[in-house]
Amino acid sequence: MNNPAQPETVAAPVRTNVIAIRFAAAAGLAALADWLFYEEHVGISLVIFAIVLAGCALLTNLASLDRGRLLPAGLVLIAGLAPAIEDLNAISLSFVLLALGVAAAMLTNPGFDSLADRARALRELYLFAPLRLTRDGIDALDLPRISSGIAVWIVPVLMSCVFLLLFASANPLIEKWMSAGNLAKLTANLSLPRILFWGLALSLIWPFVWLRWHRTQAKVTTSEPVIGVTEFLSTATVLRSLILFNLLFAVQTALDIVYLWGNAALPADITFAGYAHRGAYPLILTALLAAGFVLVAMRPGGPAEQSKVIRPLVYLWVAQNVMLVISSILRLDLYVQTYLLTYWRIAAFIWMLLVATGLVLIVARIALQRGNAWLIRLNLIAALSTLYACSLTNFAAIISDYNVSHSREMTGKGVDADINYLLSLGPQAVPGINKMPRIHEGELTLVSRRDSLVDRFQRETASWRAWGLRDWRLKRYLDGQEKRAPG
Repeated sequence: MNNPAQPETVAAPVRTNVIAIRFAAAAGLAALADWLFYEEHVGISLVIFAIVLAGCALLTNLASLDRGRLLPAGLVLIAGLAPAIEDLNAISLSFVLLALGVAAAMLTNPGFDSLADRARALRELYLFAPLRLTRDGIDALDLPRISSGIAVWIVPVLMSCVFLLLFASANPLIEKWMSAGNLAKLTANLSLPRILFWGLALSLIWPFVWLRWHRTQAKVTTSEPVIGVTEFLSTATVLRSLILFNLLFAVQTALDIVYLWGNAALPADITFAGYAHRGAYPLILTALLAAGFVLVAMRPGGPAEQSKVIRPLVYLWVAQNVMLVISSILRLDLYVQTYLLTYWRIAAFIWMLLVATGLVLIVARIALQRGNAWLIRLNLIAALSTLYACSLTNFAAIISDYNVSHSREMTGKGVDADINYLLSLGPQAVPGINKMPRIHEGELTLVSRRDSLVDRFQRETASWRAWGLRDWRLKRYLDGQEKRAPG
């Protein structure tokens, strides 16, 4: 009599080998995508990649292929690639994606019959299946059988590397230290955009390398354990992550305190302007990633949220993130002092304040033991209140007045006021423009452009139907002024 356990002992290594082959194929396709697409103009290269992707998908999904549909699926793929061969644009790209999805579903999805089934399959392939990469990778590692001392360090080390890259892009001192340690040579071709490109490429490739559909996956999931994100971020992992993150962030915080706030002397090859004006946006991205990690790791009712050791570390880390946001605001303020205001720089100020508010609310949520619905509600209130305040603010007048008052013409330092930009702000910028002491262009030209702006305003507000309080205030100002050039 045959031993019933024998098939299982044979199937496990076979399944492991198949998964390894799939990961190898995905890595090879990602490398091909890097060579074909990264920082390159895309054209016929997309067709080449689609053909290679389709071939790999056939080879890695032989067990589930419906060979009777090979010919029609091939015709669909050829028809979908033809427009991209003619010219690659948004429409032809859509046909390539549609053809790849339809061909893959025809060959491996037995429920691909009705129009609704086809739409569901395409939605699953392009919207939900890319998210499987992380879970399948964790399953392949078989974490329950790996030494816990290694598994709990995966997330801390990976995220610390991401934060280190962001700090290096934001802080020339950290970048210099990394270069001195020859890390720059080791990662000469690595950058945050390239890492993100590889992550996106692997996520989009993986569903084709391992074609699985919702209807056929039910039996598989009942026999194979699935390790989710919540299990991957165990209390031990979160604890180690927070220790590493706090140490790493402490370096950036200390550097900002010493050099940005304390005005200490920098190394000879780094200027204060270079230190201060660099990195506001990478630091905000860092704070957003930190907020996301805290929300996932400190989920309501989770073991990490109840830990008396983890809570203080979370509070400390969020405090350091708030400090990062404040430093980013100072960096942007120093930049504005030199290069004056624009709508986008005001928007950046507002966005940074909202990020800081969100971080503080995360701490409040943890301290008060509230749910995510409470956190979302308060963040929405903060965002709507900010938008309401913005709707009542005359930003054009603020920008115009600030730029003129802090221009080289008024203070003797800094940069010249950009008259073209000020005029583009519209009639509300006229009071600020009138304060200009000197004129870059010919006087008649500027007077003519300013008067043209005023004339347009008078025409647009001639009817009572166009009345507004802000326009009424400007009209009163203009009525008291002669039409003359500033200065």
